[in-house]
Amino acid sequence: MILINITKHLNTAEGPMEAVFNLSIGSGEFLTLFGPSGAGKTTLMRCIAGLETPDTGRIEVAGETWFDSDRKINLPPQKRSVGFVFQDYALFPTMSVRENLLFAAETAEQKKGVDELITLVELENLAARRPDTLSGGQKQRVALARALVRRPKILLLDEPLSALDPAMRAKLQNELSLIHERMGVSTLLVSHDIAETVRLSERLAAVERGRIVRVCPPMEFFSSQTLSGKLQLVGEVLKIEEDFPVCVVTLLVGSSIVRTVTAAEEASRLTIGEHAIISTKAFNPILLPIHEPKETP
Repeated sequence: MILINITKHLNTAEGPMEAVFNLSIGSGEFLTLFGPSGAGKTTLMRCIAGLETPDTGRIEVAGETWFDSDRKINLPPQKRSVGFVFQDYALFPTMSVRENLLFAAETAEQKKGVDELITLVELENLAARRPDTLSGGQKQRVALARALVRRPKILLLDEPLSALDPAMRAKLQNELSLIHERMGVSTLLVSHDIAETVRLSERLAAVERGRIVRVCPPMEFFSSQTLSGKLQLVGEVLKIEEDFPVCVVTLLVGSSIVRTVTAAEEASRLTIGEHAIISTKAFNPILLPIHEPKETP
């Protein structure tokens, strides 16, 4: 069990903010922090890892106190059993895949497990390669394997798949789910992607303005936002154009571009880069499968 009860003063683009985080993560649980940029999600992860210091409170992991402001306890990052995967991979460019993992290992037993992890992330044929010769998806696999080398008590994933194309992102989401199931490590993910959150998480913690406002299963959270329409699509807002007396909104829904007309008042509530729900009441769909063309023998 991981128990977090901390406060932290933040300076945000919207001004000073006092973050108060109260959260528990079960042993082996996969939990996602979901919310707008600037809400404090990454700050919470950095406090857990020891990369930032809370102002007050306590962090306890598997019965061990990592931070306690009253008792003046603040374990340095290297003393915390944490695996951290960043957006930018943070791999050593002059080291091979295997050397990156070996560098993270502290004990002989951990070093023996390096080849097992390389196999687990399907990089056996690339173990001698350096990061600059790998694709984005391959680099992310290396970063994930390196984070698991020390068999951490908690794995922190800060939007690790956000820079990948949709197909690779979906593939690595599946792999991440299998790895989590096999390793059984408590995992905390920061994500803005609804599909990713639903696919991977057992619970979701909604974060707004430095507060965890709700913790529940992902489907329960997103279903509670259901509108009355028969069809609902969730997309990322790419562009908002005025075309008096209405507005034209362009969204990315999955890997498709969708343009829709809406009232100026509704468009004013949207923000480019954030997600929005398209709901329509008059919809009578026909669903047809899309078959990939077969190769000619």
